[in-house]
Amino acid sequence: MTNAPLILTLTLDAASQAFFDEQRRRYFPPKINYLSAHLTLFHALPGAEESAITQHLAKMAAAQPGPLPLQVTGLKFMGRGVMYTLDNPNLPALHRGLQRQWQAWLSPQDQQGLRPHITAQNKVDPAVARALYEELTAGFQPFEAQGTGLALWAYKGGPWELRQRFAFRGGA
Repeated sequence: MTNAPLILTLTLDAASQAFFDEQRRRYFPPKINYLSAHLTLFHALPGAEESAITQHLAKMAAAQPGPLPLQVTGLKFMGRGVMYTLDNPNLPALHRGLQRQWQAWLSPQDQQGLRPHITAQNKVDPAVARALYEELTAGFQPFEAQGTGLALWAYKGGPWELRQRFAFRGGA
């Protein structure tokens, strides 16, 4: 158990993870790029509730019939960065179910609807971000990825500490 806030991410198949990690290595400012690429589901779950959270995630992941097919649908300009947008028709329902389960613990940010994305670049000059957005958009072709499970992390101010992984049944 930890008192640090907990972050919940969707894990990806190895090829997709490698692709998005390479995008971060190429485009994220090196001095603040200390995380692997990630699709965040929740940003600040209470560390004091880690035991209840992990029990629920273990049951939920075991009930998931297999990987979630994800469509990488495009890119979005964020003002000071660029993100890849992703879509799966079942992911918002999974997210809403977790929101209902943890309603009393959620921050305002975590009470919002899910907009699945993976950030390739952030915290750069807007002109640099705009140029990257235009470069990546020009050659973008939609592609598929797989959501293979969930990962729970403790946020300790810098790199995240992995607390536990929960593979979807049939997931990698």
